[in-house]
Amino acid sequence: MPSARQESRRFLLPLCTVALLLIVAGFLWPAFRPLAVLFVVLVVLVIAFVRFFFRDPERAVPADPSLVVSAADGVVVGVEEMDEPDFQLGPRCRIAVFLSVFDVHVNRSPVAGRVLKTSHKPGEFLDVRHPECSTRNEALSWLLETDRGPVAVRQIAGLVARRIVAWKKEGATLARGERFGMIRFGSRTEVFLPVSCEVLVKPGDRVQGALTPIARWNP
Repeated sequence: MPSARQESRRFLLPLCTVALLLIVAGFLWPAFRPLAVLFVVLVVLVIAFVRFFFRDPERAVPADPSLVVSAADGVVVGVEEMDEPDFQLGPRCRIAVFLSVFDVHVNRSPVAGRVLKTSHKPGEFLDVRHPECSTRNEALSWLLETDRGPVAVRQIAGLVARRIVAWKKEGATLARGERFGMIRFGSRTEVFLPVSCEVLVKPGDRVQGALTPIARWNP
């Protein structure tokens, strides 16, 4: 299965090539050496950040099957009831999480279920803290079929994040907490749950994907 490490290679290989060329240039042209050293240091710092950004730690999913876990690392920026817009599921509780460039950007399934459908919506790249980013930004939505009804997850690209990466396809079966994709360099993830669920988080709470319970199914 594709992984964050494989995604990082798209950036690391060109960066390492640039660093190598600068080192060679510094040896061949002594007059260019001080500038080459400066550029190599800058490239190495960028490489270090890329490796940091594409980290993907293992997470222990809570044992309680009634818990819905966060789909992303970040800060909860919204908990509200609204109509789910992509699959016409009707009134749902939307829990939105903002991911900064310093958060883990691998997205994980909040529930166990099967991917019934995905929906890609082209759009703008507003800052994901903008109040209209949810409706105007490029997004990829997932409809999950679960034993307790449908759940939707939406990955939203932001001002810096210009690429949403999907690692699963329609028909795939996801375990709770399983990786299904990522958004590169700052983004927002929203989970749409039945309004009967007991919400366990509030705006301002920091959550971790697959680890932090965000809601509980109503018995």
